[in-house]
Amino acid sequence: MAELSTNAAIQAEKAATVAEVHEKLKAAKVAIVTEYRGLTVAQMTRLRREMRQAAGEYHVIKNTMARRALKDTAYGDLGPLLDGPNGWVFGFEDPVLVSKTLIKFIEENEKLTIKGALFEGEFMDQAKVKVLSQMPSKPELQAKLLALMQAPATQLVRLMQEPAAMMARLLESVRKQKESQS
Repeated sequence: MAELSTNAAIQAEKAATVAEVHEKLKAAKVAIVTEYRGLTVAQMTRLRREMRQAAGEYHVIKNTMARRALKDTAYGDLGPLLDGPNGWVFGFEDPVLVSKTLIKFIEENEKLTIKGALFEGEFMDQAKVKVLSQMPSKPELQAKLLALMQAPATQLVRLMQEPAAMMARLLESVRKQKESQS
């Protein structure tokens, strides 16, 4: 009897994990499958911390649970990558920032490799994820947009001030010329 309740509890826990991963996949803007074989616990902890700072998450999920969670999501094409130990990166806000963080970590720790990713319905290998990481992030794009929006106003103010500045320079040159004559 105790064995049945233990099995039921395990099954309920697995179902909850599958549901949680399914919700993460629905909310994610990018999902990246990695192979983490050879990383130490300290390195994994650092990777998770860096991902959280980039508005992402890193999880190790059993393949059978991941396959179940992939059903009815946009990330079903990642199913064939599920062999061996896999780590999952979920990016929720800025996919570029998450990929930059991951690529930077991979450059420092060659044992972590990217098996594949899915972003906006497109399958990406490690090279494409690297290209994504080289794009400007959302804050960088916002700063550029703000600069572009402010540029016309700045130029307008400068243009409006120019006649007065020209008059001031003309008066100053007339004053200097009169001083030199006297």
